[in-house]
Amino acid sequence: MTIRVLIVDDQAMVRAGFAALLNAQSDIDVVGDAPDGRQAIEVSGRTHPDVVLMDVRMPEMDGLEAARRLLDPPPGVVHRPRVLMLTTFDVDDYVYEALRAGASGFLLKDAPPADLISAVRVVAAGDALLAPSVTRRLIADFAKNRPAPRRDPRLRLNGLTPRETEVLELIARGLSNQEIAAHLVLAEQTVKTHIGRILAKLNLRDRAQAVVLAYESGLVQPGQ
Repeated sequence: MTIRVLIVDDQAMVRAGFAALLNAQSDIDVVGDAPDGRQAIEVSGRTHPDVVLMDVRMPEMDGLEAARRLLDPPPGVVHRPRVLMLTTFDVDDYVYEALRAGASGFLLKDAPPADLISAVRVVAAGDALLAPSVTRRLIADFAKNRPAPRRDPRLRLNGLTPRETEVLELIARGLSNQEIAAHLVLAEQTVKTHIGRILAKLNLRDRAQAVVLAYESGLVQPGQ
């Protein structure tokens, strides 16, 4: 199945470069682009992309607000794409807030072309882009500097079994399903089953939100 992609960035050359790279892939089709978040919402409504590559800082409407609106559409709007945030090393907590809003991860804009292609496929498949070490480090930093939430997130973990809690901790540390299976001496399909139950019990959309909750709850400490 072809992956439909919308590219959102305020730099025309960046949009053109990403589009050329992605359109060269047999399983990816760039269905549109937009220079800011406001236009991104309008174009998304017309083109129904599977994945939106969203820059963080843009005029008119930034990527965070656009991601919120795309991932929590008004009543009557059934299409909800997956959002992959594009950022640079000097990011701020926009990225953390985007993950909390439901974005499926983020990618550095200077990442190798193969990483961008892989990221689109990973996110389109329903997974979250959290494996690179820089991603884990940034999420940990954001979590460490966030104020305490009004409701204790640890209460949400009470419904997990000890094994599910263990799997959640390993997810938050950035381990893949295969690595978790090897660490716990389980079949990879068993790990997938545990992850599905964790997401269902905690009412989370994907691994990205699971990682955020693991840090907020104190299950994983930043820097560990």
